Amino acid sequence: MESTTPEGFRDFLGPRPERELLLLAAIELYREGKLSLGKAAEFASLSVREFLYELRKRDVPINYTKEEAEADIRTIEGLG
Repeated sequence: MESTTPEGFRDFLGPRPERELLLLAAIELYREGKLSLGKAAEFASLSVREFLYELRKRDVPINYTKEEAEADIRTIEGLG
């Protein structure tokens, strides 16, 4: 049987449990749509790129709507 002591949780969360808990909270808030990608990355003290990597590693889909994609395309076209 696995330990349910704080030490056991620390083992499960790795050498930096506070950081892992912040990351898990950020991922869940992002998944629920309560934080944007950028705010969730900031919450977890990661760059957007690092946060995207963590999402991919955990098979969490990216919240990206068709409207957001179209707005990004318009922005990119305006740069050219």
